[in-house]
Amino acid sequence: MASQVQLDMLAKIDAETGFIAALDQSGGSTPKALALYGVEASEYEGDEEMFTKVHEMRTRIITSKVFNGERVLGAILFENTLDREIEGQSTASYLWNVKQVVPFLKVDKGLEAEVNGTQLLKAMPDLDALLAKANAQNVFGTKMRSVVKLANEEGIEAVVAQQFAVAKQILAAGLMPIIEPEVDIHSPEKSEAEAMLKASILSHLDQLDADQQVMLKLTLPNEANFYEELVKHPKVLKVVALSGGYSREDANEKLAGNIGMIASFSRALSEGLSAKQSDADFDATMDASIESIYQASKS
Repeated sequence: MASQVQLDMLAKIDAETGFIAALDQSGGSTPKALALYGVEASEYEGDEEMFTKVHEMRTRIITSKVFNGERVLGAILFENTLDREIEGQSTASYLWNVKQVVPFLKVDKGLEAEVNGTQLLKAMPDLDALLAKANAQNVFGTKMRSVVKLANEEGIEAVVAQQFAVAKQILAAGLMPIIEPEVDIHSPEKSEAEAMLKASILSHLDQLDADQQVMLKLTLPNEANFYEELVKHPKVLKVVALSGGYSREDANEKLAGNIGMIASFSRALSEGLSAKQSDADFDATMDASIESIYQASKS
């Protein structure tokens, strides 16, 4: 049975206006994220120092006075961040207790090599243990990312079937899965892939139990409101959009044309932030970023 905290988090995601901050770069994407933030590779040595640097960046974002539950509904973390603290509390606890921001956890372990124009999730043999850890820290939901590069029906069906199979394992653990089959924004067959993806997702949604809901994280579609059926589907709590390499300006513009979708931006959120900024400049830059993404998510 869901706890009161989980019910409060569910109500926030379901009913309030705002977006989800994706603070879950991990492994291979961390050096790039740090470089964009103005932290060079020469400033750290080895993975432990690198993850400490990225936690300092995330802590600065999360503790900023402009980052709170009034505009930011949720934040996606990765496991290393879950294991660290902010101001004496676990990161997930701090997000909810202090900021009223709903914590999510990235659970995937990366991507398999491309087959049939798509990349499946790598195996996750320790998923149950990770879900138990997430539950112990009052994490509300999870996220896992696959990639679609071409309009290959067999490949897309394999991606969606795998995502829903893992989602059922996550639902059984009492957590809310964010299913993320990202369509590469550079795909020469993006529109065709989106049509196949929508059809496959609708089919799998109809196979969920009556009381089950999932969230979807999708690339902003070529055609405005293309995912309207998914936004309105009773088995979908929320459809969130990934920026996928679009600039914040482009991503916001596309998002504003998709009614009912909200942002879950990563690079587009932290664009313009720098380790070298004063706190006042950092807060002002992030305030403008948060406000623009919030307004685009209100449509």
